[in-house]
Amino acid sequence: MNPRITDSRLVYDGWYKLFRLEIAMDEGVTVERHLLDNGSAVAVLPYDPVRRTVMLISQPRAAVLAAGHEPLFEAIAGNLDRAAPAERICEEALEEAGLTLGALEPVANIWPIPPVSTERVQLYLASYDTDSIVGPGGGAPDEHEFISVHEIDLDALKGLVEAGDLPDAKTLVLAQALMLRHPELRR
Repeated sequence: MNPRITDSRLVYDGWYKLFRLEIAMDEGVTVERHLLDNGSAVAVLPYDPVRRTVMLISQPRAAVLAAGHEPLFEAIAGNLDRAAPAERICEEALEEAGLTLGALEPVANIWPIPPVSTERVQLYLASYDTDSIVGPGGGAPDEHEFISVHEIDLDALKGLVEAGDLPDAKTLVLAQALMLRHPELRR
């Protein structure tokens, strides 16, 4: 199969860009698809190996609210905005959680919603300790993110994973990666 885009029309240009595409498929069939162009991103799950905790955030998300759900626990994340992933995630950790990160451990570069979005998210694990907490977090004041910071025990995180109560995909992948890559953190 050799599908190809034959037409692309910008239908919305705001925080993200939304395109209407026509794609020529095999056997002469043309289909309409929609494309959300929101660039690439980066995310990290910071963990304290001594105190056996992780740092997560929560914030109001339009899609989650529209679906009638409470804010989700999420890994710290942000758009790359043309920065290198390692540089950008350190900035985001400080801004969102008031946290400086230890060495970054690459996990994966994932497509969270490939049917509609161009976004790729580079995932990392990173250690931290109490001296790494240097500010309150909460996000950049001019971005109106209303971020809450949560330090969660590793046993509680494992319980969320096992119960299916960690529905944010990037956070679930990172939590599972932490459990698989660092078995020494288990009790």
